Amino acid sequence: MQYQVLALDLDGTLTNEAKVITPRTKAALLAAADRGVRIVLASGRPTVGIQPLAKELELDRRGGCILSYNGGKIIDCKTGQTLVQHAFPPDLIGTVCTFARYWNVVPLTYDSNGIVTENASSPYVAEEARINKIPVREVPDLPAEIHWTINKLLLTGDPVDMPHVEELMQQEFAGKLSIYRSAPFFIETMPLGVEKSASLALLLKTLGLGRENLMACGDGWNDLPMIQFAGLGVAMGNAVPPVKAAADYVTADNEHDGVGLAVEKFILEQDTEDPQ
Repeated sequence: MQYQVLALDLDGTLTNEAKVITPRTKAALLAAADRGVRIVLASGRPTVGIQPLAKELELDRRGGCILSYNGGKIIDCKTGQTLVQHAFPPDLIGTVCTFARYWNVVPLTYDSNGIVTENASSPYVAEEARINKIPVREVPDLPAEIHWTINKLLLTGDPVDMPHVEELMQQEFAGKLSIYRSAPFFIETMPLGVEKSASLALLLKTLGLGRENLMACGDGWNDLPMIQFAGLGVAMGNAVPPVKAAADYVTADNEHDGVGLAVEKFILEQDTEDPQ
């Protein structure tokens, strides 16, 4: 079997707009896992926000991984072992938060329970809490509050402003941080060099596999390197144009079993209707 590792973005890919896995997609993934395929849930979400989906897919029993923080951390669901870890530079936490406040965007990070931020009333912070189904804790000074290892800072703000803010961040933190826009209202700020594809490369190496053994599905800007890296890059029907252009295959959208159809076609090798 060529594709032994299946990396799946979550929001806009694995889950539909209600943030649930459709029955057909779930059935296809369980069948793939039964064939020995290692499923990797690869998201910008924090680990705590991915764990319920990992449990639903029985990755703790069947085997699989959580790739959280856009590659900042990978854990083995069966053993609980941390396989990959990239810490956010402590000396840049305050600098990024100051930058965010100046441009009127709200920074947040995560502790073991949920979100930590200076503005719990922000609608975009509330959206991150809704997506992950985790609580929000408001603090007066985020950099002063952080006394644990974090893997990313998420900047949240008005989608109209975020392209300009991202461009400014790329200039300000060039050579210091990796920066991606994962949604119109989210900018991921990560340790330098961290992205889904880089962490997947490390994971494949530990498994004794190559990129030709990786199938990856995604829809957003932060999925682009993963789609380009994978032996088979699959774009969702709802993917942004650059992801579709880079993909080897475009499947149906996340409301119509896009992941399930792609798994049936390329891993289970069933005859399924081509969505294109």
